[in-house]
Amino acid sequence: MSGPVLTFLCALICFSCAEKLGAASPPNIIIMLMDDMGWGDLGVLGQPSKETPNLDAMAAQGMLFPNFYTANPLCSPSRAALLTGRLPVRNGFYTTNGHARNAYTPQEIVGGISRDEILLPQILKKKGYISKIVGKWHLGHRAQYLPLKNGFHQWFGAPNCHFGPYNNSGRPNVPVYNNSEMVGRYYEEFQIDRKTGESNLTQIYLQEGLDFINGQRLAQQPFFLYWAADATHAPVYASRRFLGKSQRGRYGDAVMELDYSVGQILSRLRTLGIENSTFVFFTSDNGAALTSGPSESGSNGPFLCGKETTYEGGMREPAIAWWPGHITAGKVNFQLSSVMDLFTTSLSLAGISPPDDRALDGLDLTPVFLNSPHTLQNRPIFYYRGNELMAVRLGQYKAHYWTWTNSLDELKKGVNFCPGQEVPGVTTHEQKEHTMQPLIFHLGRDPGEKFPISVLTEEYQDVLSRISPVVDHHKKTLVAGIPQLNMCDVAVMNWAPAGCEKLGKCLKVPESSPWKCEWPH
Repeated sequence: MSGPVLTFLCALICFSCAEKLGAASPPNIIIMLMDDMGWGDLGVLGQPSKETPNLDAMAAQGMLFPNFYTANPLCSPSRAALLTGRLPVRNGFYTTNGHARNAYTPQEIVGGISRDEILLPQILKKKGYISKIVGKWHLGHRAQYLPLKNGFHQWFGAPNCHFGPYNNSGRPNVPVYNNSEMVGRYYEEFQIDRKTGESNLTQIYLQEGLDFINGQRLAQQPFFLYWAADATHAPVYASRRFLGKSQRGRYGDAVMELDYSVGQILSRLRTLGIENSTFVFFTSDNGAALTSGPSESGSNGPFLCGKETTYEGGMREPAIAWWPGHITAGKVNFQLSSVMDLFTTSLSLAGISPPDDRALDGLDLTPVFLNSPHTLQNRPIFYYRGNELMAVRLGQYKAHYWTWTNSLDELKKGVNFCPGQEVPGVTTHEQKEHTMQPLIFHLGRDPGEKFPISVLTEEYQDVLSRISPVVDHHKKTLVAGIPQLNMCDVAVMNWAPAGCEKLGKCLKVPESSPWKCEWPH
């Protein structure tokens, strides 16, 4: 360790020893959101290679949530749901260009997070929190939609996926930002070797996170760190130190580096003496992208299908809460919970009342973390795909009102969201409606959704009688937001982001020619 770094850490430790946060002080909040990491990618959840020692230790020191869900089986809507506490159909991160279509924010998308939405960092400011996002944003790349316009004080990362490389004529390479200005582009200043998979991005993101934590500890300010590393999204990448280390191939290399990074962040909290005053939550944005397999996709464990679908593999996520001195170590909690709960829970931890001028879908999980007798066990989980409610879970039971993987035409082209997992009548390649007689599964007995309960049984009728009122109430009271993901235009791509002039990286902006985005699945 170099002299200046050691001196810096010693100063931080002195601060920690001299001035402990009071019991009434709100905790720091760190949310670690992985990209396309599956439920079955963690050793603690059964991955046989056992290559996630830091995450497994985090679970042993904290609380594991086997029944944790995203709000949508695709990246952009799930991230919008996390930061607003609202279903994508409420916050506008969906499309009406087709029925039950997944939509996100590629470079040509015109829209982004609505100005009518209130994001978590905007509210945390009320209690003096300093907020930083590290990594992938994905809520719109035009200037008005970027993080610093939506409550974050700092940002290092990119607005879109790291697809590429492009030749900067028909499509620009995606910019990487430091706060409000670009500092380079993927595949240019920030290299990802598509052949070898080598990239230092995870190490850069790790250092950005550690530096932010160090700085906020010195400043004695509560902080919110949204650490959204994306190495497990295809094309997957890892730094040279981790390449070739995993039994699982390149994807496993990426997981190992992310696991290492989580360990480094938790270790830094301990070094600074703020582990007892920092709440950390680890999860993923959606299920593993099985269509990228086998070399660039993860595992969804025993669950059916993956990303893009509303089967369990698409929406059930790995989830760990960690807060030494507050969360009892080694607990497994089967509470049905959602990424949207992180919004409401974070506000509760900060001592802030949630906004009362809008419907919120996230619930406060602090009673669950702190072993309160209060329970949220009967809350439903809604599985949306675009503008359609596809399924609902209540307790151990899940009812499918619509089923669809993707079209046969796409399947013939090699796009398969459920490789090796076809279940007749369940993994349908046409949009099949079951609203009059939903397919019902008991997820305890049948986590893979392979054996629908017979409609002739008393069990089926009993479950239907309990789920139907929940669905009816939800549909009757739902007020959908204005869809933000309907329009596309080549002119809005990342041709000339802020800061491009300083770098000589501005590209010619083509003429505007908007069209309705096409979402095939």
